[in-house]
Amino acid sequence: MGKTLPTARIFTHLFGLLPAALYSFWFFSGRLGVNPVQSIQQASGQWALNFLLLSLACTPIAIVTGNKKVLSRRQALGNYGYFYATSHFLIFIGVDYQFNLNWILADVGTKMYILIGLSALLLLSPLAVTSLVWFKKRMGKNWKKLHLLAYLIPAIVIWHYFAASKGNLFTLQGNITKPLVYLAVYAALLIIRLPIFRRFFNR
Repeated sequence: MGKTLPTARIFTHLFGLLPAALYSFWFFSGRLGVNPVQSIQQASGQWALNFLLLSLACTPIAIVTGNKKVLSRRQALGNYGYFYATSHFLIFIGVDYQFNLNWILADVGTKMYILIGLSALLLLSPLAVTSLVWFKKRMGKNWKKLHLLAYLIPAIVIWHYFAASKGNLFTLQGNITKPLVYLAVYAALLIIRLPIFRRFFNR
């Protein structure tokens, strides 16, 4: 018989696929309102950010709880973030631009959120590709340097969220409540990594 997958790994993959399964079911059962494709597009973008932050949260959880096993879930959670980010992008260019490159290029300069979102996806792509064991071995220490981008990418995605929400962070105008919540969570996940907090929780 084959080796049984650990419970944590099974739960991670079930949780990672759950949003896609739910929204697929709601779409085909007509439960997503008058514009179901837009609902899926927006939801896929938010779930991409959710999984990127969950991946980033593994280290703080390990610091706070002392449970190092959670660190093994970072890669899978990050890959699900990439899966939903790619889905978000494909739905966007498929529905809004019908995969027409000329239309997309014409709007990149006028719609900043497109450029920001595309930048995040391009930075995330090599992290997803090099998460394979073969790349880890081939790249050695360079793999860790490349994956430091995992700290930066959520910030770019949150910036994309602000821009797409037509909000202004400096004047606190527009639909910025959710992006602000994400920004606060992101900041907290970085702050807990500071040595002073590590020492506190170790004690």
